[in-house]
Amino acid sequence: MARYTDAVCRLCRREGQKLFLKGDRCYSSKCPVDRRSYPPGQHGQGRRRQLSEYGLQTREKQKARRYYGVLESQFRNYFKMAVRRPGVTGTNLLQILECRLDNVVYRLGMAMSRPEARQLVRHGHFTVNGRKVNIPSYLVKVGDVIALKSSSRNLEKFKIVLETNESRTPPKWLDLNREAVQGTVTALPERDDIDFPIEEHLIVELYSK
Repeated sequence: MARYTDAVCRLCRREGQKLFLKGDRCYSSKCPVDRRSYPPGQHGQGRRRQLSEYGLQTREKQKARRYYGVLESQFRNYFKMAVRRPGVTGTNLLQILECRLDNVVYRLGMAMSRPEARQLVRHGHFTVNGRKVNIPSYLVKVGDVIALKSSSRNLEKFKIVLETNESRTPPKWLDLNREAVQGTVTALPERDDIDFPIEEHLIVELYSK
């Protein structure tokens, strides 16, 4: 399976804002976005040109892709899926991305970042409705119960993660049971539930050309 393997902090610097791809490091003084607030590469500190309309649309699409850890072909498929659903296409697209299993695991506080959540899902640490699911792109539905496998709860890794994220509050469309280490999808996410600054209408304009 294709995936991005280079330094993820370069992605944040390229977009000019934190994409929260490195867990605790993103909140510390070591974050490269805070230390070097210019794009990576030898021309990063050079004169910046004003982006065209197409450039703005492309950057917004890239930012969304990288925030959720999705490659281009899969992102385009999500857009086609969003177009077929009733409602606003841009909101539908963000809703689909939010319902990815790796994102839900991260939102529940069972991983420090989305890349880490993706890896943990691939390693088979989580179940959906009692059945092991190791596909990060699996789309959860209302009523689904996402739980950490009982055999994984005693691992030191998860003890540290759960303790660190104890104060984190999941979004209102997810109900977290900390004692059972599981969460339930109580509703589909609404636009107001997505706090990351994404102008989805620019993505729709880009793909609608």
